[in-house]
Order: sequence, then C-alpha cells, then structure tokens
Amino acid sequence: MNPPVYLPLIGYREFPPDEMRTRASAFYEDIRRRRTVRDFSDRPVPKAVIEDCIRAAGTAPSGANMQPWTFVAVSDPAVKTRIRAAAEEEEREFYAHRAPQEWLDALEPLGTDPNKPFIETAPYLIAIFVQNYGVRENGQQVKHYYANESVGIATGTLIAAVHNAGLASLTHTPSPMRFLNDILERPQNERPFLLLVVGYPAENATVPKIAKKGLDEIAVFV
Repeated sequence: MNPPVYLPLIGYREFPPDEMRTRASAFYEDIRRRRTVRDFSDRPVPKAVIEDCIRAAGTAPSGANMQPWTFVAVSDPAVKTRIRAAAEEEEREFYAHRAPQEWLDALEPLGTDPNKPFIETAPYLIAIFVQNYGVRENGQQVKHYYANESVGIATGTLIAAVHNAGLASLTHTPSPMRFLNDILERPQNERPFLLLVVGYPAENATVPKIAKKGLDEIAVFV
C-alpha cells in the first residue's frame, strides 16, 4: 500500500475576530432569507449557474473521500413531464394509503398535496443519487463509507449554493423514488436521495407562515 501524500494547506483564510463575527452574522442574515418555494417561474436559468452550484456541492467532505454522489440536472421538458407523472403517482398513493394520520396532520399547515406542477414549471430539476458502492473500470465493486451522510452534506451545500446564486429551491422526496433510476437511466449502484427543484420563484409566490427554532432550542454549549 502506498503511503498517503500530503500537500500544504493553501486555501485557508483566517480573519480577525471582529471580521469573523461580521462574516458569520452576515451569512446567517443571508441564509435565513432562504425559503422553500412551491410556486416557480418558468424563466430560464443559465446552465453555467447550475454547473457552478453542483461544483460547489462536489467540494463537500465525504467518508474516505469516496464522493459517493451523482447529480443529474434535468432541463428537458419531456423528461420533466415523465418525472412529474411518476412522482405524482407515488404521492397519490402516499396521501391516500401509506401516510399515517399523524404525518398528514404535520403536513397540513404546509398546504402540500399530491399535485406537483413545479416539477414541470421550474427550469431545472437536480436529481441527487447516493452511490451505494463504486465500480472500477474492471467491474470490481468499491465500498463507500458513510454514503448517506456524505450525500446529505453535499445536498446542504448545493441548497446553500443555489440560494447564494439568487435562486429558489424545493426539496422533494416522493417515496419510493426508484422511478428516477429508470427515467434517468442510472445504474443499480445508485439510489435516489432527493429531487431538488431549482429556479426563480413565481411573481405571485407565497410561502407558509412558519417559524424556526431559536438557538437555545437547537444548540447546547458545554
């Protein structure tokens, strides 16, 4: 086994404490504006913007640096139509038969239902897949470590990058999502993780009245 190769850390930037505080506060004030949107405009988004957002997601840390993710950016209207039809089929089954009443009660204040027109309206869907294992050129399987956690971190980075670019997003997780493998022709070692809807909010977009927990409810300092 070859020994690991280390390089000098060249990208790190340190800031004075006052500037650190200013930057941390500014980031919080900006990211708190992010809202999940269900009313999208069909205005086109430059492909280069989506590419850079995905590049940002690809910088996320991952178990053993396996980078066990695949991002499929969908803008083809015909493909989006197929995804919507399949997603709504699963959603109708969920709302009518699979979801316990407690879950439906929790969703009620958000106003969600089986209809997902945003899948077709928004200019981009980004289907995010977990690679359960890697496959070398010779067909040999390579174990991926902490794949779900790694893809979750990358997805959070992607959502922040989309917001930073001035776009809105929606996390959509119809269950099961295996139809995405079929429609997008993804291999069996990949499992759908999440469908991120991306675009500009519609001019008449509305969002539910909700509140986020305060710092004292989500953090403990010891």
